[in-house]
Amino acid sequence: MTFTFRPLDPLQDAELLHSWVTQPKAAYWMMQDAKLEDVERAYTEIAADPHHHALLGLRDGVPVFLMEKYDPAHRELVGLYEPLPGDVGMHFLTPATETPVHGFTRAVITAVLAHLFEDPATERVVVEPDVSNTAVHALNEAVGFVPEREIQKPEKMALLSFCTREQFRLATTGVPA
Repeated sequence: MTFTFRPLDPLQDAELLHSWVTQPKAAYWMMQDAKLEDVERAYTEIAADPHHHALLGLRDGVPVFLMEKYDPAHRELVGLYEPLPGDVGMHFLTPATETPVHGFTRAVITAVLAHLFEDPATERVVVEPDVSNTAVHALNEAVGFVPEREIQKPEKMALLSFCTREQFRLATTGVPA
């Protein structure tokens, strides 16, 4: 599967995002009860933030997933771990669908990491999923993430995990750097 990326437009894409983040499958996104205006506001704030970016992943020009990248020295993980130069935080969301495609979510996380590692300044990707989200832990491991420890965030107990460029390449190609 081939994906492309484009910056999210908080106003133009709000209805689509709202339909994604309010689904039961998106429970870990913590926007289940969000109104359309709440989604517009949240993503307008991200668009204005120099340390946080939202992108849509496209397949054949159609939005099929959401990706966020952030600087963990300034957002999400401030004070919860010691960030290294080149650390990039990441979130992704694949929406619920009537016709699931086997391997789709793994293809998405692989594309997201490949996209992040295209930037030579990215040394490792940092994630902090809910400790109870075992499905995403398995996906993370499949693309090279290594859990470090549990951390308490304001909204959840999270599993802090890291993936270096070499770990990603080895996990997805079997070839060391």
